[in-house]
Amino acid sequence: MSRVGKNPVALPDGVTVEIDGNVVKAKGKLGELSVTLTNDVKVEQADGQVTVTPLAQHKRARQMWGTARSLIDGLVTGVSEGFTRKLEINGVGYRAQVQGKDVVLQLGYSHEVRYPIPEGIKIEAPEQNQLIISGADKQRVGQIAAEIRAFRAPEPYKGKGVKYSDEYILRKEGKKK
Repeated sequence: MSRVGKNPVALPDGVTVEIDGNVVKAKGKLGELSVTLTNDVKVEQADGQVTVTPLAQHKRARQMWGTARSLIDGLVTGVSEGFTRKLEINGVGYRAQVQGKDVVLQLGYSHEVRYPIPEGIKIEAPEQNQLIISGADKQRVGQIAAEIRAFRAPEPYKGKGVKYSDEYILRKEGKKK
């Protein structure tokens, strides 16, 4: 039995959910998102809550039960509050700034790295060594943060590079004489 799938998704004020077969659409103050679910689960809305139930007791239906509930919860949270990822930039001369519709990163290469900001995503640089990525879609926010981190992933000796703010870099000892 899915422990995640049993819990209903509560709808906060200002969020409406439409269920059309396997397509669930959520609309709120931060926009509109939708997700297409599999045929293994049934989604119902009642009393300001969305519940997910498996249609059968085979393994795939039980797996998709918790997954579908988590996807719907992500939609509801995204359109009501949004998601953020924070990146830190460590290294001498490494910095980031937002110029128009691009993020300009100087990461120790001979050239600056320009990353265009996609539609529906907001990127801020409150300091030169910090980026805050926010948006309604959890998957897109995480993907963009991962793409920016991939330009210069943190290295284990000095910790230079772009890392998530909550990430811990396992440090290695340098060579000995």
